[in-house]
Amino acid sequence: MVVLRRTIGDVLRDERRGQQRTLREVSSTARVSLGYLSEVERGQKEASSELLASICTALDVPLSQVLGEVTRRIADEEGLGRRRYAAEGIVPTKAVAPAVKPVAETVVEPADEPAPASDDLDTLVEQAVDSVVDHVIDSALSGVATDSREFSVELEGLPDELELILRRRLVSAA
Repeated sequence: MVVLRRTIGDVLRDERRGQQRTLREVSSTARVSLGYLSEVERGQKEASSELLASICTALDVPLSQVLGEVTRRIADEEGLGRRRYAAEGIVPTKAVAPAVKPVAETVVEPADEPAPASDDLDTLVEQAVDSVVDHVIDSALSGVATDSREFSVELEGLPDELELILRRRLVSAA
């Protein structure tokens, strides 16, 4: 069973030790007793949000970073692993028939361009999505006469990020 206060304490202790600081230094800066800070780090006491913010300030680390690490550790402990994208909370539902005829399935060949210097996964995913969306839009528009490029696409029910990408691409394609 995961005990939140223990995980929070572990993250705080790891951060303090990583900075090679003593309990006394951090407790003095955070204005909390040395004994209480020790109990928080060992998971014996639950830190209030105000106390947690004060400890984070004393460690010069954002509260969001501490809570993010706590979330990651709990997910690992529960066997969920890391979930990185905004669509993580979407509940699977039955597929809905598309409002327009689907574009014929196509295979998108990888670009001959070298991979970017930074192996930033988010950037690579965004580039791949953009490439596929561009290809699908080009395929859909190829059958439409240039003088009548007015069409509608149903975007309801898509994850927000994907809907924004599609809207941006469809507007620029028209």
